[in-house]
Amino acid sequence: MKRRLMNNIGLKMLAFLAAFLLWLIVVNIDDPVTTQTYHNIPVNVVNEEVLAETNQTYQIVDDTQMVSVTVSAHRSVINHIENEDIIAIADMKELTLNTQIPLMVVINGYEGEYKEAYTSPRNLQVKLEEEQTKKFPIVPTTTGTVRDGYALGEIKAVPEMVSIRGPISVIGKISRVEAEVSVSGLSSDTVLPSQLVLYDDENNVIDQSLLTNNLGVDGIAVSVQLLNTKSIPLAFDTSLVTAAEGYSVSGVTYEPQELQVAGENKDLDALKEIEIPASALELSDLTARTEQVVDITEYLPETVSLVDANTNSVVVTASVEKDGTKTFEVSLGSIVVHGLDEDLSMKYEVVDLLEVQVRGPEAILDNTDVSRKVSVDLSGYKSAGSYKVPVKVELPEGCKLEQTVTVSVTLEKKK
Repeated sequence: MKRRLMNNIGLKMLAFLAAFLLWLIVVNIDDPVTTQTYHNIPVNVVNEEVLAETNQTYQIVDDTQMVSVTVSAHRSVINHIENEDIIAIADMKELTLNTQIPLMVVINGYEGEYKEAYTSPRNLQVKLEEEQTKKFPIVPTTTGTVRDGYALGEIKAVPEMVSIRGPISVIGKISRVEAEVSVSGLSSDTVLPSQLVLYDDENNVIDQSLLTNNLGVDGIAVSVQLLNTKSIPLAFDTSLVTAAEGYSVSGVTYEPQELQVAGENKDLDALKEIEIPASALELSDLTARTEQVVDITEYLPETVSLVDANTNSVVVTASVEKDGTKTFEVSLGSIVVHGLDEDLSMKYEVVDLLEVQVRGPEAILDNTDVSRKVSVDLSGYKSAGSYKVPVKVELPEGCKLEQTVTVSVTLEKKK
């Protein structure tokens, strides 16, 4: 009986099958097949060159450039798969209807160890359009501040032009091309690496993922020249500033009195002052204090430039006195305030100097200083508002004001 059982092939096969089924059941209980979805998997497009033959390119639409991938495999495999292992592939050779490409999934290192893998959505949606190549000038820009004693000179992109190729709809949006570098702390000429940034008409940055350029491996750089700086005084020829009959010009002042300029050391050393000719300040028949703004840019030597281009305007003030009078300029801070209500605060509506014209004997006027003898009385002003208040000036005997002096003030309730 025992021999018959041991030599029975059918029983042996049955036992093998039973053992295999038992092993399969145990394996599936301990390591069951499960599914896992991986999100934000980028799509890699291959064989793009097939479009170049027809001078076409594509744009990905409907936000299908990122997909989710569902993988079916044993738990032991699923537990080891990471997002980085998964590749979603769109083969341009499989393009159908000129709008979509079926997506395939490859899981690096786990080939043959998973049962199924598919994307959602299943297709990459694309839009085909004509390709265009266009040249653009590269505008170099800087951020930061160079070291004290230096100023930026010539800023130049290297190269100065770039050819950009891509969908005609994207190329048409490009308004300007910039290359930005930081110059913080620089004290010598240098060349700095940079990156291209593309902008549209509304100053929005344009995505360059669908664009290519001719910069190659060398990329883009910006050449930065640094210049030395020096403070140079201004010298105005005031010979054409004249007063009307019965008046005289008591003085001509200007602000600023000196400017910061930049240039090579040899040019700065040779420059002692910036001369402004009389033709730039031709004022005649003056009867009152007069201001004129002079743009000094054209009077700078060609070898130097202003450190700050916004400082080109100089305010020139010509003070005029009537014969037998003298004009005093009084700062608002020296005006003594009397009678201000304790519930009110006061401020002046202007910041200019107060001009006081006094008539009297020349000998007395030459020895008079009214800057500490000016006051206002606010005892009659009890409510908030703007007022033009008379100014009282203490004068020596024999002298009087040429005209009434007032100052504009604003009174506010204290908080």
